[in-house]
Amino acid sequence: MIEKQHLIDRFISYVTIDTESDPESDTTPSSAKQWDLAKALVIELTRIGMQDVTIDDNAYIMATLPSNVAHDVPVIGFISHFDTTPDFTGANVKPQIIENYDGKDIVLNAAEDIVLSPDDFDDLLLYKGKTLITTDGTTLLGADDKAGIAEIISAMEYLIQHPEIKHGTIRVGFTPDEEIGRGAHKFDVDKFGAEWAYTMDGSQVGELEYENFNAAGAVVTVKGKIVHPGYAKGKMVNSMYIATDYINSLPRMETPEHTEDRQGFFHLYSINGEVDGTKLQYIIRDHDKKHFEARKAMMVQLAEELNEQYEREVVSVEIKDQYFNMREKIEPVMHIVDIAEVAMKMAGIEPLIKPIRGGTDGSQLSFKGLPCPNIFAGGHNFHGRYEYVPVESMQKAIEVIVNIAQLVAKEK
Repeated sequence: MIEKQHLIDRFISYVTIDTESDPESDTTPSSAKQWDLAKALVIELTRIGMQDVTIDDNAYIMATLPSNVAHDVPVIGFISHFDTTPDFTGANVKPQIIENYDGKDIVLNAAEDIVLSPDDFDDLLLYKGKTLITTDGTTLLGADDKAGIAEIISAMEYLIQHPEIKHGTIRVGFTPDEEIGRGAHKFDVDKFGAEWAYTMDGSQVGELEYENFNAAGAVVTVKGKIVHPGYAKGKMVNSMYIATDYINSLPRMETPEHTEDRQGFFHLYSINGEVDGTKLQYIIRDHDKKHFEARKAMMVQLAEELNEQYEREVVSVEIKDQYFNMREKIEPVMHIVDIAEVAMKMAGIEPLIKPIRGGTDGSQLSFKGLPCPNIFAGGHNFHGRYEYVPVESMQKAIEVIVNIAQLVAKEK
């Protein structure tokens, strides 16, 4: 498989380029700096010998590894995103390489007393003796999803260097703005031309996911009435109190910090309030479509009840669907999941099939006609200073990609 140091060098060359996306922008990509890595990837894909390498006006990259078998084989794809989340800075990333991890605390930044500890992140103990790449504690790492890109390019490079390994036509795609929910918005499925694909965007080794949340965003606007507080009796309406009533009327235990597995939630992530007006911003999540619709209906109903209480419209709710559970699009073609399972077992990996408690480009792509389960990329603790990736996990992901390519070439 790809030599370890070569993989490390490739990955580090990606994460040291800042590609943070910008949810406030209406351009694609949302930040100009995403072009820096996108252009570098086009050069690298060409250099390793990929064919039909293209990048469009929105920075979507596609490339082809032609088939080396004579019989008809389904065209498949592998997809990752090159932006990083705006949740935490991705500027001036300084990766640290921890050889032969001993299972103890890792001091990321002595000056700021930032420590990556198995007491807080027990998954670390899975990787004793492995090589870890961490941050220096002041930025995220960017393994989400530059690990996926490194794995896909490395797998393609390996297949090109080993023509004795039989495979059909493989398409690869790299997208901007996944972290702000737009990664698949301008992805040209017809141009991509694959029968199905896999996003390499999961976490620990073995993860294989074909379920994700149904998702919506909600903006709750509360209207108050401001008058001089000394003369406010019977006149002032404090929107923040009404907003508090609204917040407390939603199920308190159905929030992210109290839910797991397939349990849905309401997540209040922003409050901006004054007496005269308050805005609440929520995300709504549920794997079950009926429960998802019920959650949206509950938010509207609570607003109507408060409006009745105040005998005027004091609360309004605007809800927009964001993405849906791809399970309904994957189940009719479950052989694509079965192939990934077998590919993992060939690599000595026990598949961990579980629902994604989040979203993925694969969801939107599945609803656009490209069924697209999600496979592990190896990283942990995404979106923050404690992010890390074991190099051996990345090597296993490369092996899984190569195995899938071989299995598809054998399928009848």
